[in-house]
Amino acid sequence: MAEIRCAACGAVNRVPDARAGAPARCGKCRAPLATSAAPVAVTDASFERVVLKATTPVLLDCWAEWCGPCHMLAPTIDEVARGYAGRVVVAKLDVDSNPATAAHLDVRGIPALLFFDRGRLVDRLVGVQPRAAIEARLAPLLTAAR
Repeated sequence: MAEIRCAACGAVNRVPDARAGAPARCGKCRAPLATSAAPVAVTDASFERVVLKATTPVLLDCWAEWCGPCHMLAPTIDEVARGYAGRVVVAKLDVDSNPATAAHLDVRGIPALLFFDRGRLVDRLVGVQPRAAIEARLAPLLTAAR
Protein backbone atom coordinates (compact mmCIF):
# COMPACT_ATOMS: atom_id res chain seq x y z
CA MET A 1 0.00 0.00 0.00
CA ALA A 2 1.53 3.31 -1.11
CA GLU A 3 0.79 6.55 0.66
CA ILE A 4 0.60 9.53 -1.68
CA ARG A 5 0.34 13.11 -0.45
CA CYS A 6 -2.05 15.26 -2.47
CA ALA A 7 -0.22 18.19 -4.08
CA ALA A 8 -3.38 20.32 -3.87
CA CYS A 9 -4.47 19.91 -0.24
CA GLY A 10 -1.70 17.92 1.44
CA ALA A 11 -3.92 15.02 2.52
CA VAL A 12 -2.29 11.59 2.64
CA ASN A 13 -4.06 9.01 0.46
CA ARG A 14 -3.47 5.25 0.57
CA VAL A 15 -3.30 3.60 -2.85
CA PRO A 16 -3.04 -0.19 -3.18
CA ASP A 17 0.17 -1.43 -4.83
CA ALA A 18 -1.93 -3.16 -7.47
CA ARG A 19 -3.14 0.28 -8.63
CA ALA A 20 0.32 1.87 -8.77
CA GLY A 21 0.50 4.16 -11.76
CA ALA A 22 -3.26 4.08 -12.35
CA PRO A 23 -5.24 7.34 -12.22
CA ALA A 24 -6.43 8.20 -8.71
CA ARG A 25 -8.09 11.14 -6.97
CA CYS A 26 -7.59 12.60 -3.52
CA GLY A 27 -10.19 11.35 -1.06
CA LYS A 28 -10.45 14.80 0.53
CA CYS A 29 -10.41 17.37 -2.30
CA ARG A 30 -10.90 15.07 -5.34
CA ALA A 31 -7.84 16.52 -7.11
CA PRO A 32 -5.88 14.06 -9.29
CA LEU A 33 -3.05 12.34 -7.42
CA ALA A 34 0.45 12.10 -8.85
CA THR A 35 0.38 8.33 -9.29
CA SER A 36 1.47 8.56 -12.88
CA ALA A 37 4.78 7.19 -13.92
CA ALA A 38 6.13 10.61 -14.88
CA PRO A 39 8.50 12.64 -12.71
CA VAL A 40 6.93 15.49 -10.76
CA ALA A 41 8.23 19.02 -11.35
CA VAL A 42 9.39 20.65 -8.12
CA THR A 43 9.81 24.39 -7.54
CA ASP A 44 11.09 26.53 -4.69
CA ALA A 45 7.46 26.90 -3.61
CA SER A 46 6.55 23.19 -3.76
CA PHE A 47 9.83 21.62 -2.53
CA GLU A 48 8.78 21.26 1.10
CA ARG A 49 5.35 19.84 0.26
CA VAL A 50 6.50 17.43 -2.46
CA VAL A 51 9.90 16.32 -1.15
CA LEU A 52 10.21 16.96 2.57
CA LYS A 53 6.69 15.84 3.46
CA ALA A 54 6.61 12.81 1.15
CA THR A 55 5.52 9.58 2.81
CA THR A 56 7.66 7.51 0.43
CA PRO A 57 11.34 7.84 -0.49
CA VAL A 58 12.11 10.63 -2.96
CA LEU A 59 14.57 10.74 -5.84
CA LEU A 60 15.17 14.39 -6.80
CA ASP A 61 16.86 15.03 -10.15
CA CYS A 62 18.52 18.46 -10.15
CA TRP A 63 18.99 19.58 -13.75
CA ALA A 64 19.09 22.54 -16.14
CA GLU A 65 17.80 23.02 -19.67
CA TRP A 66 21.26 23.89 -21.08
CA CYS A 67 22.93 20.81 -19.54
CA GLY A 68 23.72 18.08 -22.09
CA PRO A 69 24.44 15.38 -19.48
CA CYS A 70 21.10 16.23 -17.81
CA HIS A 71 19.32 15.48 -21.09
CA MET A 72 21.30 12.24 -21.40
CA LEU A 73 20.10 11.18 -17.93
CA ALA A 74 16.44 12.16 -18.49
CA PRO A 75 15.33 8.88 -20.15
CA THR A 76 16.82 6.90 -17.26
CA ILE A 77 14.96 9.08 -14.74
CA ASP A 78 11.74 8.50 -16.70
CA GLU A 79 12.36 4.72 -16.59
CA VAL A 80 12.93 4.82 -12.84
CA ALA A 81 9.74 6.85 -12.38
CA ARG A 82 7.76 4.24 -14.33
CA GLY A 83 9.37 1.33 -12.51
CA TYR A 84 8.88 2.73 -9.03
CA ALA A 85 5.49 4.47 -9.47
CA GLY A 86 3.63 4.51 -6.18
CA ARG A 87 6.70 3.43 -4.18
CA VAL A 88 9.08 6.35 -4.81
CA VAL A 89 8.38 9.97 -5.65
CA VAL A 90 10.58 10.84 -8.61
CA ALA A 91 10.89 14.60 -8.92
CA LYS A 92 12.82 17.07 -11.08
CA LEU A 93 14.16 20.44 -9.94
CA ASP A 94 15.28 22.94 -12.59
CA VAL A 95 18.18 24.58 -10.74
CA ASP A 96 18.16 27.71 -12.91
CA SER A 97 14.49 28.42 -12.26
CA ASN A 98 14.69 27.47 -8.56
CA PRO A 99 18.00 28.80 -7.23
CA ALA A 100 16.93 29.02 -3.58
CA THR A 101 16.25 25.29 -3.29
CA ALA A 102 19.37 24.41 -5.29
CA ALA A 103 21.49 26.57 -2.95
CA HIS A 104 19.80 25.15 0.15
CA LEU A 105 20.61 21.62 -1.06
CA ASP A 106 24.20 22.65 -1.89
CA VAL A 107 23.89 21.54 -5.51
CA ARG A 108 27.25 22.42 -7.07
CA GLY A 109 27.25 20.16 -10.12
CA ILE A 110 24.52 18.79 -12.36
CA PRO A 111 22.99 16.44 -13.02
CA ALA A 112 22.70 15.73 -9.33
CA LEU A 113 20.47 12.99 -7.93
CA LEU A 114 19.42 13.50 -4.32
CA PHE A 115 17.79 10.76 -2.28
CA PHE A 116 15.43 11.65 0.56
CA ASP A 117 13.86 9.45 3.21
CA ARG A 118 11.28 10.86 5.62
CA GLY A 119 12.25 14.41 4.70
CA ARG A 120 16.00 13.88 5.23
CA LEU A 121 18.64 14.01 2.52
CA VAL A 122 20.34 10.63 2.88
CA ASP A 123 22.41 10.21 -0.29
CA ARG A 124 23.47 11.89 -3.53
CA LEU A 125 24.97 11.00 -6.88
CA VAL A 126 26.47 13.55 -9.27
CA GLY A 127 26.84 13.07 -13.00
CA VAL A 128 25.18 10.74 -15.49
CA GLN A 129 24.47 7.43 -13.77
CA PRO A 130 23.26 4.07 -15.05
CA ARG A 131 19.87 2.86 -13.87
CA ALA A 132 21.51 0.09 -11.81
CA ALA A 133 23.48 2.65 -9.76
CA ILE A 134 20.31 4.65 -9.06
CA GLU A 135 18.35 1.54 -8.10
CA ALA A 136 21.19 0.43 -5.79
CA ARG A 137 20.78 3.70 -3.87
CA LEU A 138 16.98 3.35 -3.77
CA ALA A 139 16.98 -0.26 -2.53
CA PRO A 140 17.92 0.44 1.11
CA LEU A 141 15.28 3.18 1.30
CA LEU A 142 12.59 0.78 0.15
CA THR A 143 13.62 -2.09 2.42
CA ALA A 144 14.01 0.03 5.57
CA ALA A 145 11.30 -0.46 8.17
CA ARG A 146 8.61 2.05 7.27
